[in-house]
Amino acid sequence: MSGGDVRNVQAALDAVSGHWQPHRLTSVNDYDVKVVKVQGEFVWHTHPDTDELFLVVSGTLTIQLRDRDVVLGPNDVFVVPKGVEHCPRADAEVHALLFEHQGTVNTGDAGGDMTAPLRELS
Repeated sequence: MSGGDVRNVQAALDAVSGHWQPHRLTSVNDYDVKVVKVQGEFVWHTHPDTDELFLVVSGTLTIQLRDRDVVLGPNDVFVVPKGVEHCPRADAEVHALLFEHQGTVNTGDAGGDMTAPLRELS
């Protein structure tokens, strides 16, 4: 998507069929704004070189950190600082926006079966 185009967050989320599969909504400078649906527990991982911003659209998302849990509801924002190990968890489906540096892999340094390529919205 190029600058100047209008995208609707809800329509973008409606187009996402699976969990833990980020889709690019738009880009700003060298960051991607991604829509994602999540449910269940992800993997523990870090992003050694970049922060990661979560903005919950609907549902309740828990960002598990090694020293505490951060619980986010609709319209809540939380930034996981670069290098901080975290594991997102959603007991029921959550719709969220992620703001990540372009090229950021969803599983960070962990890799594995839950690694998903960034998808483009059709």
